[in-house]
Amino acid sequence: MATTADISRGMILKLDGSLYSVVEFGENKTARAAAKVWAKLKGVDNSRSIEKTWNSGDNIFPVRVERKAFQYLYKDDTGYNFMDAETFEQIAMGEQLVDAPQFLKDGQEVSVLINTETEQPMSVELPDKIVVKVTYSEPGVRGDTATRTLKPATVETGATVMVPLFVDEGEEIRVNTKTGEYVERVK
Repeated sequence: MATTADISRGMILKLDGSLYSVVEFGENKTARAAAKVWAKLKGVDNSRSIEKTWNSGDNIFPVRVERKAFQYLYKDDTGYNFMDAETFEQIAMGEQLVDAPQFLKDGQEVSVLINTETEQPMSVELPDKIVVKVTYSEPGVRGDTATRTLKPATVETGATVMVPLFVDEGEEIRVNTKTGEYVERVK
């Protein structure tokens, strides 16, 4: 049986019949009372975000999760369709279960988290950083580089990313999929 001492970032916990991922956690110690363990939790099978506090040493119920490599195929009325890289089995996932759907490209490698108890896919995670091509961007004004001025640019997936003025159409850029922010130009 796991206790609060086993909590780690990214762990999936079963709480009140729902699954939650640990985003952040810590411990509060006071001189007079017992230590408390707190965690910020993000819903895996729902869209809720909650904070939970336990007494130090309380039992928790982690769920074993397997991360498998899948390839993004296409989007239709059933959702986003992915293919297992090993068995070529296909699954469809709803938009709420995909980490950053605006950055999905055809043939892109993603990770699907699968609950080992029920063999059900729980969520889809994109790599932290991906390379995309800028399909539309206004030209930057020459000499306006004293400050970190940003302009909107549309990338090949249809998403809009704020980029520095020197980034032009046709260039490839690296984007952080967790925040949706520009990271760097790719040469």
